[in-house]
Amino acid sequence: MIEVKDLYKSFDDKEVLKGINTIFEDGKTNLIIGQSGSGKTVLMKNLVGLLEPTSGQVLYDGRDFVQMSKQEKVMMRREMGMIFQSAALFDSLTVLENVMFPLDMFSPMTLHERTQRARECLDRVNLIGAEKKYPGEISGGMQKRVAIARAIALNPRYLFCDEPNSGLDPKTSLVIDDLLHSITHEFGITTIINTHDMNSVTTIGENILFIYEGHKEWQGVSADIMQSTNKRLTDFIFASDLLKEMRSLVNEHRAKQ
Repeated sequence: MIEVKDLYKSFDDKEVLKGINTIFEDGKTNLIIGQSGSGKTVLMKNLVGLLEPTSGQVLYDGRDFVQMSKQEKVMMRREMGMIFQSAALFDSLTVLENVMFPLDMFSPMTLHERTQRARECLDRVNLIGAEKKYPGEISGGMQKRVAIARAIALNPRYLFCDEPNSGLDPKTSLVIDDLLHSITHEFGITTIINTHDMNSVTTIGENILFIYEGHKEWQGVSADIMQSTNKRLTDFIFASDLLKEMRSLVNEHRAKQ
């Protein structure tokens, strides 16, 4: 479990995060949603230590990440997996070598054991036949699956995903969502996903945090989000024409009850 307590972050005189209090739960897909500029990315960067909070706490199972020494933070990051928006694969390395990279850096395993572990992770994301290919030779969806395989190679307790469906078609996005959701439950990981994808919200959002102008505006589960009376949340959720039509249908349904 990751607990955030009274978290503030400012850049010069601009306050971006304003007293965030929230819990990201073990074994669940925890989603952070909000408009561009709301503070989602800044919050995630504070969680993983890429930014230092102005004040507040980030507790990993009771351990305050903010107060840890530099060496303690390095050790803590070995419990984290990261999936970046662009997949961030190394173009000069094969798919297998990309997945092996964190193992080569941090694992005491032998070369044979590291290779076997990387192949297990590729098999888990249904890419075992692509291990000799280079990132430029595979699709964007396959690249994201390689990124997932690399992120779980070290058996992380915490998995952070920054817009994992960015640039993907709807069908491939569903594949990535299903993969992240199943891996989260299979390994009991605390998964945190920054997303604008409302399909992700409605299908895998087990714990959803909505940030508005730097503060926590709403938190709940996907089953409740369509019934919410929070105007800022509903304005965000139903921003597209399709979702506006869905909201109209929901309102009609409410009126008949």
